[in-house]
Amino acid sequence: MSGRFGTIGVLMGGYSSEREISLRSGRAVALALAGAGHQVAPVDINVSNRRLIMTLLRDAAFDIAFIALHGRLGEDGVIQSILEEMDIPYTGCGPSASRLAFDKTITQTLFEQAGIPVPPYVCITGGDPIAFKDVFAALKNLPFVVKAACEGSSLGVYIVHHPSQWESALKDALSFGPRVIVERFIKGREFTAGIFDREVLPLIEIRTPCAFFDFTSKYQKGLTQYTVPADIDQALTQRIRQIALAAHDALGCEAFSRVDLRLDEKDGPYVLEINTIPGFTETSLFPKAASKAGYSFAGVCEKLLDLAYGKKVKH
Repeated sequence: MSGRFGTIGVLMGGYSSEREISLRSGRAVALALAGAGHQVAPVDINVSNRRLIMTLLRDAAFDIAFIALHGRLGEDGVIQSILEEMDIPYTGCGPSASRLAFDKTITQTLFEQAGIPVPPYVCITGGDPIAFKDVFAALKNLPFVVKAACEGSSLGVYIVHHPSQWESALKDALSFGPRVIVERFIKGREFTAGIFDREVLPLIEIRTPCAFFDFTSKYQKGLTQYTVPADIDQALTQRIRQIALAAHDALGCEAFSRVDLRLDEKDGPYVLEINTIPGFTETSLFPKAASKAGYSFAGVCEKLLDLAYGKKVKH
């Protein structure tokens, strides 16, 4: 192995609905690491069979993996378990934390058990239809947020403002998978908190003209405004930071994650979800917060690789 990390395999692409976003992240990481003088092997994972994935990784001949795979394969614990089987160190969370964080129905239950504030919610499976009146009885107020349980980038997320929207929202969310979670919509300000080696990065406030921070808001340039650090008082900043770190710990996350939150009308924070492989272009939220904390984009990538080797030694 030559160089600080040997050859770095930047894993990207995959077969989820977030493939194009993953390719953007992977290319940005590969470019930054190569620019910092490292030997990089970009790996577009364009197969879904486990055996074929292992062959693809073996043929790429790298020493350590930087995972830039979003959605299925990358964030559900599959690629992590494959890399562990191949004895290759990798960035980010292990298989167990990845699986837990990927399934919003499990995540909300674990957060609730840990005393972390989450919006009131109901879990639904495709084979267990539920009427609007039953959801309304549980959540008390409109609007609802209907989410596919295992999607990212706000795909499969719908806002129900009126009973007439319920059936189509539920049907569309179930088209992404057999389970959905329905939450009471929290109407206040939205924030995200990056966790980086147990350091909570400067908070970012997200302001979008859309009803929520959806796929278009995230990826259409200029549509959404970001304030970093968020313009809130120190007490609320500290409260959000504590909740975000507690969410990270509740799932057993390692190295880094990004926790999304909203405030209610009394400035009470609620955790919406956690991302174990957040977007990783230079303008993505996690690198944006890290930059405010003094990290270069390449420096963030290098530190994640250092943490990956540390995890390998520890385990």
